[in-house]
Amino acid sequence: MTTLVTGATGTVGRLVVRGLSGHVRAITRDPAKAAFPAHVEAVRADLDDPDSLPFDGVEKLYLFAHPPTAAEVVHRAVRAGVRRIVTLSSGAVTYGYDKTHHLPIERAVEASGVRWTHLRPGEFAVNKIDLWGPSIRADSTIVHPSPDEFGQPIHEADIADVAIRVLEEDGHDGRAYDLSGPPPLTQRDMAREIGAVLGRELTFRDVTVDEALEHYVSVGWPREIAEYVLGVAGYEGGEADDFSDYEFVVSPDHERLTGRPYRTFAQWARDHEADFRG
Repeated sequence: MTTLVTGATGTVGRLVVRGLSGHVRAITRDPAKAAFPAHVEAVRADLDDPDSLPFDGVEKLYLFAHPPTAAEVVHRAVRAGVRRIVTLSSGAVTYGYDKTHHLPIERAVEASGVRWTHLRPGEFAVNKIDLWGPSIRADSTIVHPSPDEFGQPIHEADIADVAIRVLEEDGHDGRAYDLSGPPPLTQRDMAREIGAVLGRELTFRDVTVDEALEHYVSVGWPREIAEYVLGVAGYEGGEADDFSDYEFVVSPDHERLTGRPYRTFAQWARDHEADFRG
């Protein structure tokens, strides 16, 4: 029985690859650079080129796809004999903010006729490495215009743990699991946790939203994503989404599936100390 993992070198995919038992086939654009365990078969392939995907003998698929090719990828998977698809989607689908990115992929999977499960995580804690890492490493500062703004970042390992369980056991067909992350923290709280790991105090620069936007773009973030993160544009561009009545909740799906609560942001910071030290 073979499980094909797409996005196998990504933030979540690499953990899924390492945690799965049985025969795992991991696709990557450059197998020579991929450090996979011995039981993993690394194959050169690209989701943007569905013809390259090695579906022969695959029964289960962990799918992190792009909308332009998603329907074709799903079609080829089903035609080749894949019987279960677990999609890495987004919590934005649950709240109606995503209609053109992850939602079409979910619909393509649901229409395929195979057994399916969607995973819908919220804010990835790992985004802090790219957003905050450069300035923390440079001078122990953080570029963010609203230090007291709340967030609810999730440890990527919590997403992977659920993905592994859903791929390896029955009883999850036709389900969409919301993975919210632990109770919310302010940005200042998160900075305090990272600082505690590093052994130094981190301070916020006094910046406007526009200044923060330009900084995020300068460190490599696509402008449209940075605009969404800073609340100046919607999830799909255009006007900013209205979060005035948004209430942070801790979804019970993770604990119900894994038997334990979400990892804390403090744990995530400890796990990523090296990323902030440089």
